[in-house]
Amino acid sequence: MTLRRAALIAGFGYLLGPVTYAEFSIYPKLVIPGNIEQTVQNIGSHRALFAAAILCYLIEFVEDIVIAWALYVLLVPVNRAFSRLTAWFRLMYTAIALFGLLKLVAVFNLVNTPDYMTAFGSQQLHAQIKLLLGTFRDDWSIGLVLFGIHLALLGCLIYRSGYIPKWLGILLVIDGLGWVTNSLQPYLYPNANLKFIFITFFGEIFLMLWLLIRGWKIQEPIAVA
Repeated sequence: MTLRRAALIAGFGYLLGPVTYAEFSIYPKLVIPGNIEQTVQNIGSHRALFAAAILCYLIEFVEDIVIAWALYVLLVPVNRAFSRLTAWFRLMYTAIALFGLLKLVAVFNLVNTPDYMTAFGSQQLHAQIKLLLGTFRDDWSIGLVLFGIHLALLGCLIYRSGYIPKWLGILLVIDGLGWVTNSLQPYLYPNANLKFIFITFFGEIFLMLWLLIRGWKIQEPIAVA
């Protein structure tokens, strides 16, 4: 595996990720905050759309595994052990996210299996679904702390690489710190206003663009550290 090929695999992994469609198009249409009755009705009436959202999340998390591997290969010449550690943080995030995704699968089954309504009753069933939807978010949020650490470590590797621009490394460190800060808000500083934090989340977009546009020009190093 050459560095050029690893760069392009990581770039296309970012580009083809469908999480944006699930997160900003499908999920908000079906899951209505503060209205579990309407949410259950939406999921029951649009089961195929909810299943599509689950599939999008699944594809995204599988692609995260591929991206972690490709970035590891890309940055092995900088420091093999540090690159491996960086990849492991992304893999741990992905494992937590996949575990959280099982909550959405449980919601899908609860809503679309009439026997559960008979067994639990509507009130208890709605409470169970509300808990599962909230737990999915909580699991993913905790995983994003590890994801933020991954980005910060990735930025440090890129900064030291010599074959990827230093400014990309700086942006990724800022991006990672932003994810850690935002994900810990509900637990450490719930009353803080962090609406501005979104401006730190563009580091990966710039990385994706650079990998796709310039990644195929990366020169192979003479020696591997």
